[in-house]
Amino acid sequence: LQLVESGGGLVQPGGSLRLSCLASGFALEYFAIGWFRQAPGEEREGVSCISSSGGSTYYAESVKGRFTISRDNAKKTVYLQMNSLKPEDTAVYYCAARSWAVEDSTCAFIYDYWGQGTQVTVSS
Repeated sequence: LQLVESGGGLVQPGGSLRLSCLASGFALEYFAIGWFRQAPGEEREGVSCISSSGGSTYYAESVKGRFTISRDNAKKTVYLQMNSLKPEDTAVYYCAARSWAVEDSTCAFIYDYWGQGTQVTVSS
């Protein structure tokens, strides 16, 4: 079971990025997926999470209205569209999968599987 993130990079404030999380070795449609981030010296935080069907989503207050999570189970991919990026969005972004309570989109539950992360840097 593997999760691979991509799409990170350097972007100016106000810019956009789309992160992708590609799953392999398991059926994505049976898992809830979350995007988390961790900045240097900070604790990891849940940014946005989505239920297995995609019918329920959660966003941290700091990203509401700017980030959109979506999933394409046929492509085994979950996306995080990030708009109006701010310097405080700079972090390593991780996707993670949860195999229980999968119709709940909370980021607060324990996630079983994690990717290696992709760096997002917002700077002028």
